[in-house]
Amino acid sequence: MKKTILLLSFLVCWACQSESKKIQFSGTEIDKVVQEMTEMMIHDVSNPPLAMRFFSYACLAGYQVMAEADSSLNAFQYQFNGYPSFTKDKPVEAPEFTAILAMMEVSQKMQPSGGRMKEFEARYIDSCRQLGLSDQVIETSTQKAQAVAKGILAYAKADGYNKLSNFPKYTPKKTAGSWYSTPPGYFPAVEPYFYRIRSFSLDTNKIEEIPAPAPYSESNSSNFYALSKAVYEAKKSEANLKIAAFWDCNPFALNDQGHLLIGMKKISPGAHWMGIAGIASAKNNTSFGKSLEIRTALATSLMDAFWLCWREKYHSHRIRPETAIRKLIDPTWKPFLQTPPFPEYPSGHSTVSTTAAIVLTHFFGPHFAYTDTVEKRYGIDDRSFTSFEAAAEEASISRFYGGIHYMDGIQAGQTQGRILGKHFLTLLKHEN
Repeated sequence: MKKTILLLSFLVCWACQSESKKIQFSGTEIDKVVQEMTEMMIHDVSNPPLAMRFFSYACLAGYQVMAEADSSLNAFQYQFNGYPSFTKDKPVEAPEFTAILAMMEVSQKMQPSGGRMKEFEARYIDSCRQLGLSDQVIETSTQKAQAVAKGILAYAKADGYNKLSNFPKYTPKKTAGSWYSTPPGYFPAVEPYFYRIRSFSLDTNKIEEIPAPAPYSESNSSNFYALSKAVYEAKKSEANLKIAAFWDCNPFALNDQGHLLIGMKKISPGAHWMGIAGIASAKNNTSFGKSLEIRTALATSLMDAFWLCWREKYHSHRIRPETAIRKLIDPTWKPFLQTPPFPEYPSGHSTVSTTAAIVLTHFFGPHFAYTDTVEKRYGIDDRSFTSFEAAAEEASISRFYGGIHYMDGIQAGQTQGRILGKHFLTLLKHEN
């Protein structure tokens, strides 16, 4: 009898310990993972297209978990090129927690500083345990997260990025008006074969092309010379330079101290827009699931935007203003911003920002005002915008103010961003 009582007491105590508290997860939990990924990208100096690839697959892993758990979410990812099928298991008790773990799992496997995310994950799990999440829930969530992450990682591996190193080393064209590396770092061309990987949503036979850039000419009566002169004579007002600095987002920027070049560790353009999505979601009190849908749509659309933009960059191989102006106008001229290490046409900021504005407007509306505090932690002042479109317009013109893009490259990027953004909306509006 005494043994029976002791056994019952043990079972009651064990049951109490295994009970899990219901934790409310908000979109700010996604922000924590995105921010940690961003810090890792800064540390690793991840280039802009690659950074977006990391964000895309991590978000897809988390969103796959949530889309299975919540039928009200739009499972647009199933329209992606080569997207895998997933077996629908018994629903997990804490899908939001599981989604976060799936994001972390993909990040730590894909990013060079993955060990840092593994440590972050351990701290995150411990904090959830402290809040009352049981070991049993943590275990089942971990198993589900790892299973989904495994499928997404296989999908990522199949996109062909890991095979790009097999292509010949990029050599700048030796024709007049072609790109070659610029000071102070003289970095080699970044991701010249990025357009060879599988995109998420593009069928290139059905995507509208942008106009060709103005042809290179050294004649002072040519269109190209006029475009170069416009960059050279651009107004260097304090307001314009603040705009240029705010949207710089150049991971390759160096602090030139004579014989010593020090990396300035800046975020990528995509990371900036991922942060903006977090700000908008928080202001709108968006649910966890919807927040992750927005982040996933944004990340994957921006990777496709980089894909499209990079294809044209390495088709036109266009010379940067810094190189052209020094040759044609003033050999001592320096742009306000450091020139990124890839061809000029079209402007990546314009393509990506215009796409981002279209996608975010789809979710939040055309007049969503917000204050951008994304780079406050890096010492950059806030800026307020009346809409995502207004922010994208400013991001685009910032490259002209910074002296690193011609106006036709900016306008072509905006055109390309509109093409890609509208294309991606057809996926988001598709009934699944």
